[in-house]
Amino acid sequence: MSWTAYLIVLILLLALELVYIRIACRLHIVDEPNERSSHSLITYRGGGVIFTLSMVAWVVMMLLQGQGITMYLPFLCGLLLIAGVNLWDDASYAPGLVRFMAQVTMVVLMLWSLGVMRWEMWWFVLLALIVCVGAANVFNFMDGINGITVGYALAVLIPLLLLDARWMREDGMGFIDISYLVVAMIGVLVFGFFNFWPKDRAMCFPGDVGSIGIAFILLFAIGRLIVQTGDVTYLILLLVYGVDGCMTILHRLSLREKLVQAHRKHAYQMMVNELQIGHLKVALLYMVLQLAVSLGFIFLCPNTLLAHWLYLIGAAVVLCIAYVLFVRWFMCRRNEFN
Repeated sequence: MSWTAYLIVLILLLALELVYIRIACRLHIVDEPNERSSHSLITYRGGGVIFTLSMVAWVVMMLLQGQGITMYLPFLCGLLLIAGVNLWDDASYAPGLVRFMAQVTMVVLMLWSLGVMRWEMWWFVLLALIVCVGAANVFNFMDGINGITVGYALAVLIPLLLLDARWMREDGMGFIDISYLVVAMIGVLVFGFFNFWPKDRAMCFPGDVGSIGIAFILLFAIGRLIVQTGDVTYLILLLVYGVDGCMTILHRLSLREKLVQAHRKHAYQMMVNELQIGHLKVALLYMVLQLAVSLGFIFLCPNTLLAHWLYLIGAAVVLCIAYVLFVRWFMCRRNEFN
């Protein structure tokens, strides 16, 4: 795709986001503060639909330029399905079973696009199903403050662009069409214009349609990379969210809390709600942490499978220890003031 095409996509997505905000205003699709919210004013919900619309715009531009997208079609159909279900949930309420089945269908269609839906790979399909559904829901749980979804998505897309460029230097083609990543980044930046603001100043929130949508957009690109290389350690591109999500579950289990209940136990929630650190500062912290881990993996770690595994395990251990130390310090600090 040319720079002119990217500019057209940018203008189109800006217009579509403004149209959605008008629709959300008329239909009262809003996020009202509740016991686990980090905001205090009513804000439009579901603005993250622009992530899915960015992929639709990408498909249209690719077709207009005569480029094939056959291998992407099952994934794109799944993305539209999951966006429709989650937009329904953002606007009113979609039953949990419907949302879960949509996520499972999305993963199956994504794996079909990746070319791994084969009987002899049933174990890989089952593992990928668990990982992808879990990762998508972690993205949803982590979307609780302004800018965090935008910042983290950029922290994943930037390393993916660098890795795609590396592949192009080595064999003349990347693991994914680079325009896919660029258009996804344009969609994130467009949404960021309406969301990357201090507390209660954001015009709209991603909603489930945004957080889960961008999760699958990123998972598909990472999946392409893993299939091309045969190296699952590239999941390190999602490590910071993964550690926060898993450690929060373990923390709540240790407190004997019901996992289905609303809570404020994520590290970012403690920082914003209890320590009164600004939304954007916390969002940038998560972004910088993930970028540091990913760029170290790309540029400092030797390009061997053993080195990749050692780096992944080492980074995960460091982040887990940091999480435990932070939570213990936070609990001691809160007990002192109480």
